[in-house]
Amino acid sequence: MNDAERLAVDPAMRHVVGGRAAQADKEAASTSGVGRFETDMLSDRCNLTALMHLSGRWIDKIHRRQPLQELILDMDSFVSETYGEQEGSAYNGHFACTCYHPLFLFNQFGDLEYAMLRRGNHHSAKFWRRVLLPVIERYRQMDIPKLFRGDAAFALPKLMRLLEDEGYQYAIRIKANAVLEREIEHLLIRPVGRPSRKPKVFYHSFRYQAKSWQRARRVVAKVEWHAGELFPRIGFIVTNLAKHSKNVVRFYNGRGTAEQWIKEGKNAVKWTKLSCRTFKDNQARLQLFALAYNLANFLRRLALPKEIEHWSLTTLREKLVKTGAKVVRHAKYVTFQLAEVAVPRRLFAAILDRIRRLAIPPPRAVGTCD
Repeated sequence: MNDAERLAVDPAMRHVVGGRAAQADKEAASTSGVGRFETDMLSDRCNLTALMHLSGRWIDKIHRRQPLQELILDMDSFVSETYGEQEGSAYNGHFACTCYHPLFLFNQFGDLEYAMLRRGNHHSAKFWRRVLLPVIERYRQMDIPKLFRGDAAFALPKLMRLLEDEGYQYAIRIKANAVLEREIEHLLIRPVGRPSRKPKVFYHSFRYQAKSWQRARRVVAKVEWHAGELFPRIGFIVTNLAKHSKNVVRFYNGRGTAEQWIKEGKNAVKWTKLSCRTFKDNQARLQLFALAYNLANFLRRLALPKEIEHWSLTTLREKLVKTGAKVVRHAKYVTFQLAEVAVPRRLFAAILDRIRRLAIPPPRAVGTCD
């Protein structure tokens, strides 16, 4: 929407749109046309619901091409600052700004399974059911290991019961309290001897039942003593994993990648630019950002050759998507002569070949004979 005026005359965009837009003396949709499509059509209740589930349908197509062996879900929230009188924006004391507070659910490949825009003053776990349940439903019939990670905001009894009922293993951080700290008193005494440069790390596993829990669950504690620090760093994780305590902590620490994916979406796709006046229009815009992010992530993990598979989405945008080109029009076709700056011809051809091979073959006809 913010770039509609420039994209309306962009040769590559006009060629992709096709129809009249591809003609030499025509343009693609104007800024006002794109705006009406976004606010009048996409934000319609039925269309918006379909749009919110579209990312999941795309991901399912990827999995049909490359079957899953394991599913790991990471849930996290993020701040989207607002600067006007936008509907639903509110002051958030944790982030110390006026904002929206969207909730995201990623899989282990960085694909955004589901996204939901929320009011700025909502708790980090607010509406977790609306985000998690559609994804659980999509994967319910898959007989594969399923796991979930979340920070302390998601250590909710109802969430953990749901995961247990659905056969998910989980590792969720919980806040420290006096009862938990009494369980690790023997680890809170500074180790004897001169402190080493390398932190001394200790683990402990025990059963614990909070007042709001219907039964006791396993809790893994990690205690780190660092040189030059008076007190240890302590963390607690509630889990139903049967792994060794160290491996439980290693698995939980993997959720840091979800925070990185959110930052990539902010920097590369700019999904914090929610500048519409009404809440539903901004909800629709967030879903468009989610689709753009997933397309870029699909390109990165499925089509990039090994030598550039480490590129971030920002690098991918700047070096591959935003490539200068000369447009040569002929009577029956259009040629784009791309500049070989960051991506040479050989590499570009390899990317196109990988994209071509990703095409899902059409279903075979049933009930026919040769």
